[in-house]
Amino acid sequence: MGSVLALSSRPGRQNSPFPQDRPLSRWDRRDGRLPNPGSFDGLHRNCKDVFPQQIEGVKLAINKTLSSFFKVSHTFHLSAVAPSCYRFHAEHLQSDTDYKETGSPMLIGEIDSSGSLNAHSLFHLTERIRAKAVFQTQQAQFLTWQFETEYRGSDFTAAVTMANPDILRESVIMVAHFLQSVSPQLVLGGELVYHRGRAEEGGILTLGGQYSGPNWVATLNAGKGGAHASYYHRANKQIQVGVEFEASTRTQETTFSFGYQMELPEAKMVFRGMLDSRCIIGGVLEKRLCPLPATLIMGAFVNHRADKLQVGLGVNVG
Repeated sequence: MGSVLALSSRPGRQNSPFPQDRPLSRWDRRDGRLPNPGSFDGLHRNCKDVFPQQIEGVKLAINKTLSSFFKVSHTFHLSAVAPSCYRFHAEHLQSDTDYKETGSPMLIGEIDSSGSLNAHSLFHLTERIRAKAVFQTQQAQFLTWQFETEYRGSDFTAAVTMANPDILRESVIMVAHFLQSVSPQLVLGGELVYHRGRAEEGGILTLGGQYSGPNWVATLNAGKGGAHASYYHRANKQIQVGVEFEASTRTQETTFSFGYQMELPEAKMVFRGMLDSRCIIGGVLEKRLCPLPATLIMGAFVNHRADKLQVGLGVNVG
């Protein structure tokens, strides 16, 4: 999470740089116990993973695995919309032997050619308690510093996040999450966001629920800030579809989006497409270039209302 406010917004498919500890599928549990519901900000993840990530310009990413727990990558991005840049990314991950063990943190950092830094750390304090810290800078200025503690029970998850605490300006943002598995198919919970500053102070309560079927998931978040509903359906091994509806009371806007993902294992290709109520149509094709250790990415997005076209081409090596 780049910012704690993003918990209530629509993140991209890469919401968190850490591997997601997803529980067993609720319809695959056979021991009679309720599963852990996961995190509150991951309720809509199944649907969001179907939508394509917007790509623009030319991008080259070179990934190198130095050991079982250390990886680095170099990314070169040439863009006509934003300034072109270079990014260096490093990951120190936990090995399989010390995963979820104390004293073995996960560290991820990224710095670009302008000097902006994005750093994440994850510590498993116990088997059920983990702590996360996020630091972001924009050139020489601090943008975000965020701390989160999460407890995962057998059938519930509770988390507290503090972001951008500033004693001099008397400002802070606090977020509390709670998610409970009510039945093997039903999950209920809520999110409370509290913000305090010199000029204003307030809170927003959002309630959420998710119901899972054999091959589909329906999710709804609703609160003072608006509503967010999504539906995910896996038609077969190759085709997945997702539908999203979002309404904001702050901007007085509503959006409707439809996305789908098609996998062609024999051709080693994955295609994702989307269409929304803002007259935006887009698609991204990923093709594995065997026997080379590389993936070709091609994408195009058209905004008919604004008469804009964005085309992107990328290559991931490693």
